[in-house]
Amino acid sequence: MKRTSILLFGLALALSGCFAAREARIESDYSYTGNFRRYRTYEFVTGQGLAADSSKLGEILRDAIRTRMRVQGYKPARNRPDLLVMFRLFEGDMAFRGYAQEDMTRWMTSGMVEDDETPKEVRQGYQPVRMVLAEGTLLVTLIDNRTNRAVWNGYASGVTVPPGPQGEMILRRSVRSIFDQYHVFTEGYLEGASQ
Repeated sequence: MKRTSILLFGLALALSGCFAAREARIESDYSYTGNFRRYRTYEFVTGQGLAADSSKLGEILRDAIRTRMRVQGYKPARNRPDLLVMFRLFEGDMAFRGYAQEDMTRWMTSGMVEDDETPKEVRQGYQPVRMVLAEGTLLVTLIDNRTNRAVWNGYASGVTVPPGPQGEMILRRSVRSIFDQYHVFTEGYLEGASQ
């Protein structure tokens, strides 16, 4: 009987982790000034908070992001990286402003990149959307190092991170789901990967 109880408890715990990850809201938005075809290298932002955190949680997130960046053809670079990567895990509900935009891939195929010299009548307009993100939001931001502007935000809200291996699995799955919204491979990467 005790063995069955332990098995049922383990199964319930595993399923609760799956449900927590499934209930997460995954969204992203991007900047029309992002020159996504030009980016090839990245580095993590250093400083205060989780980005500078050397704890297991911070390292799990950095490792998951490194893996995904590598899969999409990006290389780490300490000197003058194209992108700076910043991440943060928020506790509690939070108000957030995102944007209603067309699919990023469709926008990129237009080949248009806005800059300070783009005439106002040609610029894409941002349509802000106010959202309330549920308890536990993981936010990943990519910053153009040359312009110092955020060019992409990806986030998962409603992410519950229990302690132990299950929490690590949920964090890795959340990062993977967030980067599924970032449909950008470095130029030539897919052609080179298939050769």
